[in-house]
Amino acid sequence: MQPPPGNRSVRLTRPPDTHIHLDAFLEFDGPCNKFAMFEKLIIRFQSKIGAMVILSDVWPEFRPNGGPVFRHAPTAMNETTKPPAARQVHDYSVILIAIACALAILFTVLFLSLLPFDRQIVARRDFIVYWATGQQLVHHQNPYDPPALNQIERDAGFTGGASYYMRNTPWALPLAYPLGYVGAQASALPWSLLMLALLIASVRLLWKMLGRPGRHLDWLGYCFPPALFCVILGQTSVLLLFGLVLFLYLHKTHPFWAGAALWLCTIKPHLFLPFAVVLLVWIFVSRSFRILAGGISAMAVGCFITEIVDPHAFAQYMHYMRTSTITHEFTACFGDLLRDRINPNAEWLAFIPAFLGCIWALIYFWPRRHQWDWLEGGSLLVLVSVLVAPFGWIFDQSLALPAVMVGATRTQSKLLLALLAVIYILIEIEVNRYDLHSAAYLWTAPGWLIWFLFARASARRAGTAQVAALTSLG
Repeated sequence: MQPPPGNRSVRLTRPPDTHIHLDAFLEFDGPCNKFAMFEKLIIRFQSKIGAMVILSDVWPEFRPNGGPVFRHAPTAMNETTKPPAARQVHDYSVILIAIACALAILFTVLFLSLLPFDRQIVARRDFIVYWATGQQLVHHQNPYDPPALNQIERDAGFTGGASYYMRNTPWALPLAYPLGYVGAQASALPWSLLMLALLIASVRLLWKMLGRPGRHLDWLGYCFPPALFCVILGQTSVLLLFGLVLFLYLHKTHPFWAGAALWLCTIKPHLFLPFAVVLLVWIFVSRSFRILAGGISAMAVGCFITEIVDPHAFAQYMHYMRTSTITHEFTACFGDLLRDRINPNAEWLAFIPAFLGCIWALIYFWPRRHQWDWLEGGSLLVLVSVLVAPFGWIFDQSLALPAVMVGATRTQSKLLLALLAVIYILIEIEVNRYDLHSAAYLWTAPGWLIWFLFARASARRAGTAQVAALTSLG
């Protein structure tokens, strides 16, 4: 049966010059599934331009259950056709994300607004140890001298039980050096704003790598609770995050500078053990030696500057680590938990989870070595590295931010996004109730890992379903 002569296109009214050519579909004596294909085409077109197309308006006599084929095909749509009123559906994931982000912003803004006016708040933050270390360096004194640091911190208003000490590797000392020229209260807010700027820069780079997918999910990065705790407390874990993100952003186009950016991650190397093992193996497998050269160069420059700032820094650090009892304090991680349950004096027990994590990382990496993706695979390695770290605090989990953003932008599950918002809210509540050394934070590191695995599985299922749908259309 042949179609009637005339125009074989359907002209839609918005935009006026848009056509859908139907030559490939108007085989009138063909099977009925071609009409279903055309219906899907019409629906896809209406979703793009916002026009309401109803198949029965195009061919009123079409009957999907069998019946006579078309007798006529009108050349234009009925302009008076209006879509039915859509039922309003509440997206509870969006509501929960908004609540979580609002709470995070509120706490951060209120805290930072008090810094210039409250001496006690400045002295109670972790920032005070960086400032006290800077004071020692400027006056050419031992930056790892407990009695001297204790006196400086208490003169600044610290009233806690035990003073803070800088655990970071010696090549982090130049970062604290400028603080020695400024008062504690005057430098507290600029230091926190610097951490906030690094957080924003990290999120922007991640968002660019993820293709700017929209849906305003970048706010999950800006309001990531562990990272905002770094801003509030003046902690340096955001520096590690920034170095990690720079590596992810530059490793394909500027490998030397990507390796140099990893110098920031060496400020707290215990948080990257499985990640570092896989990185070294990958460098040799992929022959990416410029990354290694960049890392070694940055390390050499950092050590050189450290020698200028404090010629005895490395010897002082080694003596401090041998004599200090700070390594025996409990932090909310499984390494410390294992050590304290078996033998609190056996520090090596805290490294057992990290050792097992390195073995797992190599097993996971090796079959994927030729198609390795640092954005997704590296994010998973960082989550495992944080989980098995020999010691660490909730703010060190800022490193989980890339994995969270990868999972949030790729999953289509509103339930998982809602669950992520609940995790944010629970952490924000816990920080206001528990000390940072509390075991109440033991669930957070495995929580990020489990959520990421579910989000990645959800994204893969959605991708498989889309491929199957396109295959059926073809």
